Amino acid sequence: MKLSRRIGLTLSLGIFFAALNALAYNASAGNWPQWRGPDGSGISNEKNLPSEWSPTKNIKWKASIEGRAHSSPIVWGKQVFLTTAVEGPVVPGAKAVKHVLDGDKEFVHPDSVGADRKHTFKVISLDRDTGKILWQATAWEGTPYDNRHRKSSYAASTPATDGNLVYAFFGTEGLYAYDFKGKLAWKAQLGNLANLGMGTGTSPILFNNLVIVQCDEDNGTASFIVAVDKKTGKEAWRTPRKVQVSWSTPLLVRTSTRAELIASGTEAVISYDPATGKELWRHKGVESNAIPSPVANNEMVYLVAGFPAKIAMAIRLGQNGDLTGTPNVPWTYAKGTAYVPSPILYGDYLYLTTDRGILTCIDARTGEVKYEGGRIPIPATFTASPVAFEGKILMTSEDGDTFIVKSGPKHEILGTNSIGEPVYASPAIADGKIYIRGEKNLYCIGS
Repeated sequence: MKLSRRIGLTLSLGIFFAALNALAYNASAGNWPQWRGPDGSGISNEKNLPSEWSPTKNIKWKASIEGRAHSSPIVWGKQVFLTTAVEGPVVPGAKAVKHVLDGDKEFVHPDSVGADRKHTFKVISLDRDTGKILWQATAWEGTPYDNRHRKSSYAASTPATDGNLVYAFFGTEGLYAYDFKGKLAWKAQLGNLANLGMGTGTSPILFNNLVIVQCDEDNGTASFIVAVDKKTGKEAWRTPRKVQVSWSTPLLVRTSTRAELIASGTEAVISYDPATGKELWRHKGVESNAIPSPVANNEMVYLVAGFPAKIAMAIRLGQNGDLTGTPNVPWTYAKGTAYVPSPILYGDYLYLTTDRGILTCIDARTGEVKYEGGRIPIPATFTASPVAFEGKILMTSEDGDTFIVKSGPKHEILGTNSIGEPVYASPAIADGKIYIRGEKNLYCIGS
């Protein structure tokens, strides 16, 4: 496909990894430390969370946030962390890197903007209980290497934290680590990442002593995935990948035998050893723009894409080599997927959503469709990915309406709530609160 066309031992180990997962959950109980939560699933195990809110009901606080950003809030202890990009004046002569497709054709997307202006990229900390801004740190200032989509933001990557440092990624402009008082610990320039003028979307993932970032660019000739040391920012490993530009965040999964890091891509879906960057297995890619993030249980990982082709597929974990066309791909499905929002795997079911919020529920093990065409009460468009708790799936639209869907094989809308402000970022759930980032404000929702 042309780039221009697509913008005993086993049981013991099982107990061991289950214990590790339990420890990881306990360590982050009440926290939401990265994109889509502690394990990247979008699911919270908390109970008694609010299920009704409005601008005048159950809003504990709202905090005005300068700039434009689609990154999600993360929460650790008493602090909430965000990133933002503040746009400044036009800089004469500044322009984005040149994009060349299919060998010789220059490409400029009609909705590509931003590299001709000065920008300030910031990391912000807020008090979890009051919304008061505790500190703001300027990570970078200047004219960006590449444009962004006019609907997107230069601060679209969600930060991550391990409780010691906060790690924020701004694409070509760098990866930054701050302590909880706002002091810069280190910064790392990973390389120039041209992204067709659409902006950076992938978020950092933490594994043991490493921060891992998927860095795919234009034609894939210089794409790579890289890990740096959490304490120093020094590179630990870097693995080239011949995969065109993507915006998906990789998923860390622990099976009964090992840890795997699964990265989506147009040409290839690849599983890596997160400790070394060594490839474990691969499968033919999603053959579309790789934007939604994978989801998984401890047996299978699920990949989706929505444009130009629609695809959802299940791949068995724990394998080796090329899995394309093998029984290790028990099912595929070719409709109902979104261009931007990620799916959610909740209990026995995988829920696919279109960018218009139309839901499909699939038995995650067999691929049997339980329902399709599940609709929300009003027309809407979605950029945020769904989250879930206590049998409820929350889908937040660009209008700021959150539709609460009952989980299970029968489609049912339980309610609709609104913050009265456009929303493009995915919600976070921590310590009995739901955090929703609006276009101008961060909202803390609590009973």
